[in-house]
Amino acid sequence: MRIALNAWFWDQPETGSGQYTRRLAENLTALDPSVEVVPIFPRARGDLGKVHFEQIVFPREARRLGADLAHVPYWGPPLAPTIPTVVTIHDLIPLLLRPYRGGPLVRLYTALVSAATPSAALVLTDSESSRRDILAHLRLPPARVRSIPLAADARFSPDPQPEDETIRARYSLPRRYVLYLGGFDVRKNVVAALTAYRWVGPVLGEECPLVLAGRLPERDTPFAPDPRRQARELGLRPEWVRFIGPVTEEEKPALYRGAVAFVFPSRYEGFGLPPLEALACGTPVVGSDAASLPEVVGDAGILLPPDDAEGMAGAILQLAQDAKFRDQLCRRALVRAAHFSWGETARRTLEAYRDALS
Repeated sequence: MRIALNAWFWDQPETGSGQYTRRLAENLTALDPSVEVVPIFPRARGDLGKVHFEQIVFPREARRLGADLAHVPYWGPPLAPTIPTVVTIHDLIPLLLRPYRGGPLVRLYTALVSAATPSAALVLTDSESSRRDILAHLRLPPARVRSIPLAADARFSPDPQPEDETIRARYSLPRRYVLYLGGFDVRKNVVAALTAYRWVGPVLGEECPLVLAGRLPERDTPFAPDPRRQARELGLRPEWVRFIGPVTEEEKPALYRGAVAFVFPSRYEGFGLPPLEALACGTPVVGSDAASLPEVVGDAGILLPPDDAEGMAGAILQLAQDAKFRDQLCRRALVRAAHFSWGETARRTLEAYRDALS
């Protein structure tokens, strides 16, 4: 079977779509040597270049290469596919969340891919939560929408590595800390983690600060509020909260492994890869019970309503002060993470390909 793979995000491993595209390609070929995955790369970038690639170049090249099936690993299917096409829709954020609808060009693009989605032979998504959203808002037949969970990369494990201490020292991290790692756009709800430290800070903020990793907003806007300003307005002392900026993919496992807990109060996720990466490192999660997160975290964390900052504070304090309770959740974290593997993701995706062709 020859699969033409849309490789728009191939060279963007810092994005979820980029990670998904590469991991899927690697594991499909490892699973079945008779499967040939042929990435098709764009020649031009930019908004118009992206639409031209998705709608014209990719379907034309897929047919020219004699592929049996095409796969668009993000929400960008062609209106007129030239061969049976599978599309992965990770989430419907531009449809469901008002701050993410963007200007006229973004709304036009969302309308285009929404109109093109029914032309797909099969739609894949990362969670049952996203599947429900797709069925409700895109009105596709249930049999044509399939949920296949993602997985954490193998480097996310509980086993300490020789470079761990060096990496943590690079960011001047203390022996104990609570970690947030991700974006700072409004749906990530980082303000809930900061607000939790109004209660955690006076008890053990200096001993176990909140460490926020990720690229900080260049401007303080309603879409991407600056967490440094939010921390000041909440009256948090500087020693309670640390902003360490962007980290590399290679550094992430050491940061997860060193954390007392991983806090992730997001209001909406199509899947939620950072919490799964934390679990795979044996680190309990304190987060929100919104959207797909309960499917990922299960009983390996403490999930609360996104605005329950006081409840999150209580969970953080318990994990930091009750070693027996934390050990129990650490064991659950590893059991939970073992439910997800790229091998299984690839197996179920290959099964979907065959069903799409039949």
